[in-house]
Amino acid sequence: MTEAAGPRRIAALAEALEQEGLDALLVTHLPNIRYLTGFSGSAGLLLVRRATAVLITDFRYAVQAPLEAPAVEVQIDPVSIWDRLGRVLGQRALDRLGVESHVLTTRDAERLSRLTRSHVVATADLVERLRSAKDADEVTSIRAAAALAQDALAEVLPTVRTGDRELDVAARLEAALRLRGSEWHPFPTIVASGPRAALPHARTTAREIQANELLLIDFGAQLDGYCSDLTRTMVVGRADDRQRTIHALVQEAQVRARTQVRAQLTGREADSLARDVIAARGFGDAFGHSLGHGLGLEVHEAPRLSQTNEMVLPLHAVVTIEPGIYLPGWGGVRLEDDVYLGPSGPELLSDGRTELLELH
Repeated sequence: MTEAAGPRRIAALAEALEQEGLDALLVTHLPNIRYLTGFSGSAGLLLVRRATAVLITDFRYAVQAPLEAPAVEVQIDPVSIWDRLGRVLGQRALDRLGVESHVLTTRDAERLSRLTRSHVVATADLVERLRSAKDADEVTSIRAAAALAQDALAEVLPTVRTGDRELDVAARLEAALRLRGSEWHPFPTIVASGPRAALPHARTTAREIQANELLLIDFGAQLDGYCSDLTRTMVVGRADDRQRTIHALVQEAQVRARTQVRAQLTGREADSLARDVIAARGFGDAFGHSLGHGLGLEVHEAPRLSQTNEMVLPLHAVVTIEPGIYLPGWGGVRLEDDVYLGPSGPELLSDGRTELLELH
């Protein structure tokens, strides 16, 4: 996060607060706090007014918070950040105080009600809407996270053999990610073999990979807090005609979507770019999830590329394009890349290497 990004983002949020008729917003969702301030700690409250912002955290971050969030006032409380919030609220006359209703727990809502006389207003996605359009530095971080992930996979694939457990492959891949500098895994790595590849969000297990089976790997890296999200499907051994046919169909749908998706399409229109190709070949019922999702500080964020989303995709969004076909008892194929929706059209942030690999 650049030094100028924080003040610019807080100013954009302040403008949104004015439009919503709010005097302030209490930000409790940690990714939103990081987006607005740069603070990456595990505990914090951010009170954003129309002109100022106060970050409250605890003793563990007494040194870290001022370094990461130089553009906002930082207050450290050694006992309770909520008690400190009460004192901060008592110093400010706020009529209408917004809260992030989609993340605030009932317990914390009850805490807040005892701390303020302000009228508490439920809001949703005020910061997330800002986050959906990425600036140049954010795009650079996601691109770098994708490159790191691709390099890790390229190292691991030649080591995959019949008889390896799914857990073995995941362990080698996650080690390669960390050794290359990935801060963490954005989500549990999915390694699904044979018929288990038909499970879109399979858990990686101790199942041994058999000869000539499909192997689906869904994984990502994290750099500067930003995530990449990639899926590749291959065959361990020799691919048969059915595996080639299904893989080629998914690849055709994925390439069409990733080259034709654009800002100002609705999420439903974007989803149809791939879904229509798959449905036309009689596999529509086997593609049961959405085409993709936004990508950034969280691996799943706005916007959504789904059959039910009539909202337009914003310019400068980064999204995943990940169609799949899943056939219970046989297996599944999913291919996923990360795409930036720029002013000149879609731009691949990952390598787009979705050809069918046979691992020997």
